[in-house]
Amino acid sequence: MITSNWFRQEKALLVALAVAVIAYAVEHTVLEMGQTASMIAAAALIATIVLASMRVAHHAENLAAKVGDPYGTMILTLAAVAVEVIILAIMMSGESSPTLVRDTIYSAVMLDINGILGLAALLGGLKHGEQPYNDDSSRTYGVMILTAMGISMIVPEFIPEAKWHFYSAFTIVAMIALYALFLRMQVGKHSYFFSYSYPRTEKKLSAPEEHHEDESTTTSIVTILIGVVLIGALAEFMSGFMDIGLKGTGAPPAIAAIVVAAISAAPEILTALRAALRNRMQATVNIALGASLSTVILTVPVMEAIALYTGQPFIMAMSPVQTVMVMITLIVAAINLNDGETNAIEGMTHFILFATFIMLTTLGL
Repeated sequence: MITSNWFRQEKALLVALAVAVIAYAVEHTVLEMGQTASMIAAAALIATIVLASMRVAHHAENLAAKVGDPYGTMILTLAAVAVEVIILAIMMSGESSPTLVRDTIYSAVMLDINGILGLAALLGGLKHGEQPYNDDSSRTYGVMILTAMGISMIVPEFIPEAKWHFYSAFTIVAMIALYALFLRMQVGKHSYFFSYSYPRTEKKLSAPEEHHEDESTTTSIVTILIGVVLIGALAEFMSGFMDIGLKGTGAPPAIAAIVVAAISAAPEILTALRAALRNRMQATVNIALGASLSTVILTVPVMEAIALYTGQPFIMAMSPVQTVMVMITLIVAAINLNDGETNAIEGMTHFILFATFIMLTTLGL
């Protein structure tokens, strides 16, 4: 239950509420002041959304610690995807680019696999050398990501425009079927695919660092819901400010997509890095690959359902450059994550791919 102690702990959410109220009061004034004021306001809102999402992730992490893997990482990734879907749905209701959904999913996969996993494996490898994990998890995640992205973001290139709604409906059913089976595996008889038994001595060494506040499950769930609602309200104002602030600036078209992907991934980055530095690579693999899979397999059906409801299709087919980058990423991941151990070299290869993604985006590709 929410108590006076809750208000002391959730200062970030209270700040987010105050910012939302201020944004509501001054929205039209700021928009009339022009691009510079709008961009400053958008940046402030982005920072506030990140703070709020960190608190959502904190409570998701508390729940995760109570239930353990694989349920724990599933809660973390679902919380992040919920934030992403809400922001996307709000931004797409405005005058956003028809490729925003596609570019956001693509950016999220690049950020999760090449950015988060790459940096974590690099830093963890430099500190601990080879870091073990259960390779059943990486193979399962990899084939699911490839299948989901192939169905929803490569095949649509060949679907006639007049028949988009048929394939859109099929995509929704396919994603739901894939995720339903995946959930059954993850929490059922194949749950051991997504966990790793570390030596007892390692657990003792890392235990002091794995501190979680003693908060009730009800408090964590209520706080997560409050945080998600606040994030949705802030995203509404952020979208309007970004549209005005970026108009005519020549900024890369995918900049809004990267912002959305980065907001949802921000809490995951810290959690994954902490796990890698504690030599708990299984948690890092589950977070990075699980977030990528959840982004594709959950975001696609929600956004496709919105497209069917409104009668306005999104452009889901990836560009040739995006397709090549995704293929290279998944091939490299399949090679690197096939032996049950990561090292600094493998982390560096993914991080260089992430740097390539940033460079291509800067070039407008």
